[in-house]
Amino acid sequence: MSASVLVVIPARLGSTRLEEKVLLKQTGKYLVQHVYEQALKIEGVEEVVIATDDERVREAVESFGGNAVMTSPDHPSGTDRAAEVARGRDAGVILNLQADEPEFEPKDASALVAAMTAGTEMGTLVHPELSDEEQADPSVVKAIVRDGWATDFRREPTPGGQRHIGIYAYRADFLQLFSALPPSAREQARKLEQMRALDNGVRIRAVQASHKGIGIDTPEDYTAFVTRWRERTS
Repeated sequence: MSASVLVVIPARLGSTRLEEKVLLKQTGKYLVQHVYEQALKIEGVEEVVIATDDERVREAVESFGGNAVMTSPDHPSGTDRAAEVARGRDAGVILNLQADEPEFEPKDASALVAAMTAGTEMGTLVHPELSDEEQADPSVVKAIVRDGWATDFRREPTPGGQRHIGIYAYRADFLQLFSALPPSAREQARKLEQMRALDNGVRIRAVQASHKGIGIDTPEDYTAFVTRWRERTS
């Protein structure tokens, strides 16, 4: 892996369905701590940063020895927060992880970073399996993939679609450009930030993941995660 890799985990406290979820700690570790520790396993990573605008998150991160950076409270998205952290650093690839996906597979993230070769400005992970329930769920984003590139992302049932896993890799210079672009019409209509790249003619490399990953969005999601974690560590 030739380019240096910076991992950014944007972590905000605001959450409508599960209040202050990144600081939940029923496992004995903060939810965002689980993500941080998984990120340290990604091959070739030089630095892992948790980007936040809340002092409570910063204090929690520092309590477990993590690296926290305070960012502007005005950012509309985690990508903008990642872009602020990346500005001034010399990393070649920025990997943007979700703070509420503690069970992502580090090897999949490593494969995504490795796919960021010359000519690839942005990449993400997809998984081929979609259950009927996931097809019907608008919170599960479906990716249309052609010849290794994601050509569309949708929320509605999509025959032939693959499950989109919201982990992104960016070439460092492109991330700054992407963050500066205005939201596109399809991005706003679908509430899918990646549509901004497609609507501006940027291709998104789609890397096949071995594991779906499970986001923690509801109290039920978190309870199930805690149960799985206790089973693995008992």
